[in-house]
Amino acid sequence: MHNFTYHAANSVADAAAKVADGEDAVLMAGGMTLLPTLKQRLAQPSDIIDLAGVAGLSGIRVEGGTVTVGAMTTHDTVANSSEVAAAIPALAAVAGHIGDPQVRNRGTIGGSIANNDPAADYPAALVGLGATVCTNRREIAAGDFFTSMFETALDEGEIVTSVRFPAPETAAYMKFPNPASRYAIVGVFVARTTGGSVRVAVTGAAGCVYRETAMETALEGDFSPAALDGMTASADDLNEDIHASAEYRAHLVGVMARRAVAACG
Repeated sequence: MHNFTYHAANSVADAAAKVADGEDAVLMAGGMTLLPTLKQRLAQPSDIIDLAGVAGLSGIRVEGGTVTVGAMTTHDTVANSSEVAAAIPALAAVAGHIGDPQVRNRGTIGGSIANNDPAADYPAALVGLGATVCTNRREIAAGDFFTSMFETALDEGEIVTSVRFPAPETAAYMKFPNPASRYAIVGVFVARTTGGSVRVAVTGAAGCVYRETAMETALEGDFSPAALDGMTASADDLNEDIHASAEYRAHLVGVMARRAVAACG
């Protein structure tokens, strides 16, 4: 691990100022990705600004048809929240299947989405539900937030403060997990709003979360697994590695999408 200067931020403004003052400063939420990266000497930040002590960045609030989750809220907290389970049970299910208990008790929603791992679960939930990412500067629609592999729309020094989810009529998430890491080889989040529109968000298959618009159109006409019979994703530009070929991932998108629709009930 390379040397760095550690800072414990006491407010969002303090954290932003410390990032600006550092030569190559990074923010740390739960540290589930940052710490292993540092241990493997794959990163050499000049400063690490820890957000753990910043008041007001964690917690869950349900108002009307909206669930707001603070950026420093852990996956375990979301998974076991009775309020989330009542308003958006699919969101609680997503959080409950991230990694292992150690990861769920340390990892945070803000850290996960800011990292934007292509196989992470939360990006599919955000895009599938049409969530809004709130930062210390603005609000960003989830569809605009995730830009490419490990890249987001966040500017230098911009800090995620919360995520706002509209409650759908029904939703479900299904993934084919890597048995070791529990990351999604392919994960599909399906949601239908009270107005009848459908969103199908895919993670793990490509370099960044994306929507399967053809499946959305089919499901808006018939919200049933049968509507997706014979449908699969295009293998063009999908990930290919030791775990799965692009063609297999394309097949899994269709399988997981049908399972997610069936789980919606």
